[in-house]
Amino acid sequence: MINPSSSTWTRLRDEVCEELRDRIIAGRLRPGHRLLERDLAEEFETSRVPVREAIQVLTLEGFVEALSPRRIVVKQVSRRDVEELFSVREALEVQATREATRRARPRDLRELERLLGQAQRATLSGKPETISRANAAFHRHIVTLADNRLLASLLQPLEGRLRWLFQQINDPGQLLDEHRELYEAIASGDPEAAATFALGHVRRYREIAMRLLYGESAE
Repeated sequence: MINPSSSTWTRLRDEVCEELRDRIIAGRLRPGHRLLERDLAEEFETSRVPVREAIQVLTLEGFVEALSPRRIVVKQVSRRDVEELFSVREALEVQATREATRRARPRDLRELERLLGQAQRATLSGKPETISRANAAFHRHIVTLADNRLLASLLQPLEGRLRWLFQQINDPGQLLDEHRELYEAIASGDPEAAATFALGHVRRYREIAMRLLYGESAE
């Protein structure tokens, strides 16, 4: 039997991870749902190795947790989880916006504008999964424009949870309007003004998320 190469394992792991992440974000896998390596390996027609590695990635991202060595379940997102996510976003995304504004060239802004248009079309579609993906892609490109590898490595594990948060928003039109303003702030070329708007953006959505998810103020 030929052993798959490491690149094949990585590809399989990423495919399994992406599908499971999508199911969790969309609510097709609910908190408490048990993930069995054997069953998932059979479903994805692969060995247990990429499944096990995919589960490890999702554990690091905060989507699943081990209740015991043999019991892995989809995690219930707690109030503390959301508070910590916004605290980290407040620190890192504001800095990413500042650096992106400083470095963005005309072609970079055109790409950001294209992604904004994609988010607008997604919003008009009314499909929560499509909307969350498009808005996450907009934020991801801001991080790309910042061109800071350490910053990108710190934010990358949060992307799935950011998509999950976007899917909880009950007014995607308002989110789109804020992203338009964020784009304008970056396009202005004033790093501090853009960072200030980004800070307000994160804090406003922290308040909205806490109210929608837990019926409480973020304070």
